[in-house]
Amino acid sequence: MKYAALTAAAGMLLLAGCGDVFSSGDTSDPAPAPKTDASTPVDPATSDAENEKPADAKTQLAEILKSQPKAVRDRYKYRKPARTVEFFQIEPGMTVVEALPGGGWYTKILAPYLGESGTLIGGQYPDDLWIKFGFGEEWAAQRVEQSSQWVATATEWGIENGASFSSATLTAMPEDAAGTVDAVLFIRALHNLSRFNDDDSYLDATIAESFRVLKPGGIVGVVQHAASEDAPDESTKGQRGYLKQSTVIAQFEAAGFVLEKASELHANPKDQPGADQIVWRLPPTLNGTEEGSPERAAFQEIGESNRMTLRFRKPK
Repeated sequence: MKYAALTAAAGMLLLAGCGDVFSSGDTSDPAPAPKTDASTPVDPATSDAENEKPADAKTQLAEILKSQPKAVRDRYKYRKPARTVEFFQIEPGMTVVEALPGGGWYTKILAPYLGESGTLIGGQYPDDLWIKFGFGEEWAAQRVEQSSQWVATATEWGIENGASFSSATLTAMPEDAAGTVDAVLFIRALHNLSRFNDDDSYLDATIAESFRVLKPGGIVGVVQHAASEDAPDESTKGQRGYLKQSTVIAQFEAAGFVLEKASELHANPKDQPGADQIVWRLPPTLNGTEEGSPERAAFQEIGESNRMTLRFRKPK
């Protein structure tokens, strides 16, 4: 099915990967290393010694994960939150920007883990980006309102002994935030910034602002639907949810970041999309196919999307 024919039907599904309702991850099959050049350090899909957390931090995170509702725990096989947090070297007490926190799937894990001495900043789209989705002014206004109310919404979740909340626009962080942030996390959050980057440099500005607000030695963590390096460039700008790993690496390196490691943690070699296929054809959204159809069964067999997992660092 052509992407143009799916656009209207997709509706809010274009936000998949930006919010928490639309979770995705890899399958349990062994995954090959992502395509990288010879200079790219690649982690296996297991924890390595240098990333090991202190026992108390690991125990704390395990308890937080265990306490989540069943509907959240059911997603762990895809999202792998413990290993993802570990790979990105997130620790209690940090100040962390979570890009597009949405309904709070990761927020409700990160906030108690960061603890009362930590800060969690919800990184929001700029208001003028929403109208570019093409779903009308009322739809865009609702998303702007939801972004503006994120701190109040997160506070209402009643997370005990958790991090303090604040909110910021990804493309224009507060001036006084320069050099104050320990980590910026983009978990399935880059594709729409990339999709509209040619209009107003949304992705370029977001990466530049991330560099500015991070402390020297600070981390950027990326989990993003990954296209084949052989796919046409025009089909991998984010409009179908997929980006090329080489392009993402080049964009962050151009802003001054150093790629520290790439991991197979969220890789799924079964996901081999055609140039016209969108990521939301796969679980959990399964957009564009009917329940019980052979087409849907085929997509369920593939599992959730293939993803790059990258850790960048701002030089000290």
